[in-house]
Amino acid sequence: MTDMQGTPCWYELGTSDPDGGQRFYEALLGWSVSDAGMEGFDYRLASHGGDLVAGMMPLAEQTGAPPPNWTIYFAVDDCDASAAAVEKAGGKVYLPPADIPGTGRFAVLADPQGAVFGVLQPLPMEGGGAGNAFDQKKESHGNWNELMSSDPEAGFAFYAGLFGWTKSTSVDMGEMGTYQVFAHNGTDIGGMMGLGNAPVSCWLPYFGTNGVDAAIGRITGNGGTLIHGPQAVPGGAFVAVARDPQGAHFAVVGPKDVA
Repeated sequence: MTDMQGTPCWYELGTSDPDGGQRFYEALLGWSVSDAGMEGFDYRLASHGGDLVAGMMPLAEQTGAPPPNWTIYFAVDDCDASAAAVEKAGGKVYLPPADIPGTGRFAVLADPQGAVFGVLQPLPMEGGGAGNAFDQKKESHGNWNELMSSDPEAGFAFYAGLFGWTKSTSVDMGEMGTYQVFAHNGTDIGGMMGLGNAPVSCWLPYFGTNGVDAAIGRITGNGGTLIHGPQAVPGGAFVAVARDPQGAHFAVVGPKDVA
């Protein structure tokens, strides 16, 4: 298992209104969104500061007719082997391994509790291959990855086996149970918890922002809905969980006020 295995590498929005989704996230995160140029397929690429950070696509192109959603992709050494391992562990293969010309080989999967995620075996590229979509030092990039699960202990065991993640800090949330931070190669990259208010097991992406209060203003001012926050979290940052105008859930993290 290489250092790449289990690195968050891409964030993908499935939306009922690609134009509306594009306008919302451009206003919220300052993304520049452009057409990917895939013939017969509406796929859009979001960039910030020279990095590709996310993709957007119509729900009609997604398997299983899901509601609007964000899918987090993790880099793997071998897409086919990872998909087989997920199935063997009791998970599900929603979209079997397939090639993306010029990018790599990917699959869309679900863990045994039903949380959907993607894997990408990237083609060798300059700059590390797995991409720069996840960068905890940059705003408007993926900064944190959170799993809400009907069985977070089983969920951790599943992902530890698949990606080699390790347990880091655990936070007692009282009636909400334990918030288990997990690490990849010694760096904290996300947390796992019980379902909370989530109706089903799911992954929630956190995007960095310079000023959570200001971001909340842009969320509500552009048709989104604030669900929770702003809330202080260990380390001095603040978070807010929200829903975009089409219904996809996401979160933002950063200082409370613009630095």
